[in-house]
Amino acid sequence: MNLESRLPHGIALPPGRMITSDEGDGDVQPLWLSDDPTAVELWSRLRAGHAASGLWPLLLDALDPHDQGFRTWGCGELWPECMSSPAQHNPEALLARWWQDYTTMDEDDDQLTAAERLAVTAPFGQAWPGRAPTRTPSPHADEIAEQYARAFLTQNPHARLGLVAAPRGADALARAGWMGPANYGNDTGTFAAVVRDWEDRFGVLVVGVGFSTLYLSVATPPSRVEEALAVAAEHFAFCPDNIWQGPHPDLASYAEGLIDLNCWEFWWD
Repeated sequence: MNLESRLPHGIALPPGRMITSDEGDGDVQPLWLSDDPTAVELWSRLRAGHAASGLWPLLLDALDPHDQGFRTWGCGELWPECMSSPAQHNPEALLARWWQDYTTMDEDDDQLTAAERLAVTAPFGQAWPGRAPTRTPSPHADEIAEQYARAFLTQNPHARLGLVAAPRGADALARAGWMGPANYGNDTGTFAAVVRDWEDRFGVLVVGVGFSTLYLSVATPPSRVEEALAVAAEHFAFCPDNIWQGPHPDLASYAEGLIDLNCWEFWWD
């Protein structure tokens, strides 16, 4: 990937290198990674220039920021050849299938009883409630993303800059070969398909990615309880650990925190 020729005029990259994927025969380089922590101003300029460059900027966090390998990014623990295209998938069908999987008692499940599972997903129970209503687009999506990126870097000062050749942020997750949700699915293309849908419906922009974490800005979050509950159901289907291992005991409690919230964060155990 010839980065210099694709950069918007006047932007120079800091020292960095192309990362070679562990997958395949060693000739796949899905990601450029800066050598040092980055600044929000550079991320913002690259984000604004994405339409011309085709390079999506990511703020990348490591499993251990003090590790010289900067896992998972610096050591090439990336598997782009294993990922499907997000465009191949129906996001609603994915969410409905995952919801069914996570609300159904498994014979080997020793964590939650059937009653506990249904209590977590109340008021919907086991029946998939369908996707939340689409929100009206906001003209401030880029501004909101920059504000969130600034807050992200304040909390994660070791984060580095990554660049991925991708038509949109959601696709960058799959094209980079990120394996964050691996304990729930090995094909990041399916998760990226849902993020794509959120980009269209809520003005979501992919801002940051960690070892098993995802950070999204949200231009048009739900503003009412009913909308937030429906969004919470999508979040549970997408990343059940947000509920199962988070501070909220159920969807209703989790949904309250989504009202007018301009960022969504996910963590897969």
